[in-house]
Amino acid sequence: MDRFVVSRSHSEAYHPDRRHALWLSTVLICCSLTAPAQKITQRGDTSAPFSTRATHLLGFANARNNSAGTLSVQDDSLQFQQNGRTGEKVKIALVRDVLLGEESKQVGGLPMTLGKAAAPYGGGRVVSLFSHKKYDILTLEYVDSDGGIHGAIFQLTKGQGELVKNELIAQGATISSRQDQSTKESAAEAGHENK
Repeated sequence: MDRFVVSRSHSEAYHPDRRHALWLSTVLICCSLTAPAQKITQRGDTSAPFSTRATHLLGFANARNNSAGTLSVQDDSLQFQQNGRTGEKVKIALVRDVLLGEESKQVGGLPMTLGKAAAPYGGGRVVSLFSHKKYDILTLEYVDSDGGIHGAIFQLTKGQGELVKNELIAQGATISSRQDQSTKESAAEAGHENK
């Protein structure tokens, strides 16, 4: 005699609303835990100097190429400092143009490369999809005290390049519309290629 026995504590009917409510509360808790980790893009205090971590790729005479430091906008100048030492300063009024671009780099180095090579059935291609980090590339064109035109290139974390550019514009840097011109030229080139 096989009898199906149900205890009184489990005799209640299944309510799908409880399961959905539990799932929703779990999602909300996870989102609330990650929300403080998000960066705030707007600055509350405009009188305080703006600074961010950056890598000087090339351009400034007093800074080594590919060196990490702090790029800051203070008073009326843009300054790059390495290891707390005072570095190169450029007056914002002498900045002729600020260009912003993006770059994607593969991270992981040699261990990641070996892992991709060892992954069976072409699995290394999947690993390559997730092993890239995006950066902003900020290019400055400025005039020195003798009237010579110079440039400097910086690598910043994603999203920081736009903040530096906006800060320079707010401080009075002039920016040409080269990006608009290049868009028009590429559209014109596409029209010629179709003929």
